[in-house]
Amino acid sequence: MCIAAFIWQAHPLYPLLLLQNRDEYHNRPTKALAWWDVDGCEILGGRDEVAGGTWLACSRQGRVAFLTNVLELHPRPDAKTRGDPRPDAKTRGDLPLLFLESTKSPMEFAEQLATDAHQYNGFNLIVADIPSKSMVYISNRPKGEPINIQQVSPGLHVLSNAKLDSPWHKAWRLGKGFKQMLNRYGKNEVNVKEMVEKLMKDKVKADKSKLPGICDLDMEFNLSSIFVEMDTPLGLYGTRSTAAITVGAGGEISFYDEYLEKGVWFERTVNYHIQKLK
Repeated sequence: MCIAAFIWQAHPLYPLLLLQNRDEYHNRPTKALAWWDVDGCEILGGRDEVAGGTWLACSRQGRVAFLTNVLELHPRPDAKTRGDPRPDAKTRGDLPLLFLESTKSPMEFAEQLATDAHQYNGFNLIVADIPSKSMVYISNRPKGEPINIQQVSPGLHVLSNAKLDSPWHKAWRLGKGFKQMLNRYGKNEVNVKEMVEKLMKDKVKADKSKLPGICDLDMEFNLSSIFVEMDTPLGLYGTRSTAAITVGAGGEISFYDEYLEKGVWFERTVNYHIQKLK
């Protein structure tokens, strides 16, 4: 289901500092963090080998996009539909790629996407262009309402499986911990690995009385921690990777990724500078 916490245009050293957990079946084929070419555009991120999309990626031009699903009243994630209401819908993993390939501003992209957003199952998408200091949130839920498009304000935000900054247990807990660690570092560089270890590996679940009550109670309980682990008839499901992206004031980008492959955790870091458009 995924969860992300980030601070945008509100840190003395980092225009963007982002942490994200990706939740998925452990047996779903996935390519680790790497550069890959999409219609001539160089994109850095992990890749879902089943549908071909991604949950978090960035480009050499300083564009960043990340995605979470929306928790809805539909079959459990151990059902053949993976909890999605429309198995025949377009893959949400294409959405970050469409933005990264595009030359449109985040708001222009969002307005264009609004015409086709109903063709996808529930999603939360954030797209950002670092050079222009623009970030936009897009969601096609709640169902039956106009597409939600909003400029993301400077500050600390958390995105889980409801709308941006919804106070779910895991979102509240991650936001609180994220803020505390940033306050401890102050104006100094952050230790990304320490933040990942202390914030993104948190397995504390919500009190059942605090769950949103959207679908199956046991499923919601198992999904209520920042780091997810649950057994299903289709195999283990839970946090498959944790990523951290830091963007420095000088245009330097560092993408750190811890990922699970065949029961073993690996890590990889890629550093590069934003390229100016010619």
